[in-house]
Amino acid sequence: MKLGFLTVILAGSFLSFSTAGSKAKKGWVSLFDGKSLTGWKIGANAGTFTVENGMIMVNGNVSHLYYDGAVADHAFKNFEFKADVMTTPGSNSGIYFHTVFQESSWPKKGYEVQVNNSHTDWRRTAGLYGVQDVKTKYAKDDEWFTMHIKVEDKKVKVWINKKLIIEYTEPDGVQREEGMKDRVISRGTFALQGHDPGSKVFYKNINVRILPD
Repeated sequence: MKLGFLTVILAGSFLSFSTAGSKAKKGWVSLFDGKSLTGWKIGANAGTFTVENGMIMVNGNVSHLYYDGAVADHAFKNFEFKADVMTTPGSNSGIYFHTVFQESSWPKKGYEVQVNNSHTDWRRTAGLYGVQDVKTKYAKDDEWFTMHIKVEDKKVKVWINKKLIIEYTEPDGVQREEGMKDRVISRGTFALQGHDPGSKVFYKNINVRILPD
């Protein structure tokens, strides 16, 4: 009886170890512990971001939450990023990459991947804001969807629930208009956007996989 019980325990332990090893081989690393904003940094209007029931809730005045943790020393170049997102009606948010911490205002550096399913701004979820915008709605309010962003050299791809929405290659020597000069491929961190008090958006399961430079 005892031998059989021990066999079951060992088998279960081996299965757990194999599963953990499999995940590690895939290279995905969590950026959010589900309990706190440890590893993240907020400037002005810090109250816009709170943690509730394993989720980051975004609701309040304009603010941005920047990843400031140890993974890649928060300086990513080539990567895959995934997060589960849920918007509420009339909400606007965004996920920045290749950006850098700012105390206030809209981030000047890096790209913004739009999060917006029904806000008055016509630019919808998954578009590269101001670069390759999306008019079609591919996700619904009050439902979780997975945002998947891949950046490899000059190429950017964005998926919603495994559907490829954006495939963009930044031209060599690209010149942006005034106010968007630094919206170019480089290296930097991620940021979540708090857009306005009328917007309420949730994020969870935030993970990154670093790709070779």
